[in-house]
Amino acid sequence: MPIGPVQLIVVGFEHPDFRGEILDELEKLRESDTINVIDALAVYKDAEGDIEIAHLSNLTEEEAIELGSKVAELIGLEIEGENGAGAGAETAGGEEPADAWDVIEEIPNDTAAALFLIEHTWIIPLRDAVARAGGFRLADGFISPLDLAEIGLVSRDEAEQMNKLARRAQATRA
Repeated sequence: MPIGPVQLIVVGFEHPDFRGEILDELEKLRESDTINVIDALAVYKDAEGDIEIAHLSNLTEEEAIELGSKVAELIGLEIEGENGAGAGAETAGGEEPADAWDVIEEIPNDTAAALFLIEHTWIIPLRDAVARAGGFRLADGFISPLDLAEIGLVSRDEAEQMNKLARRAQATRA
């Protein structure tokens, strides 16, 4: 079975109020074959930088420990009691590359983050058609809300609001 492009999305929360809404939306996307949630974690970072981790899934704690966390493996995070946790922390040479993304470091102290490892299943047919035509991915990226406003896809007010949220997240990291 082919696997679609996989993305790690990290969303920050100053004062998390998790009521299941995010998981409900992820489930709707899964049911519509838009994405597949491979793994999801919540990371709470206290004022001193100590972290607490919780699985965001309907697995029991025992099942989650048995399966391990793919997000934790990917970012090199050790979770006590999990099999294989941290396997993704090292490269073949035993050192992290200079441009490695330190996801945990990016989470500001006294906040929380939800980390979603998702597979974009919606794009598999398009990706395969491009490959059959001899094409390949050159680049991809998200477009700034301000650029979207410039070309008329969102209003200036919507772009400013989205940009304000992004700036606030960046300011808490500085």
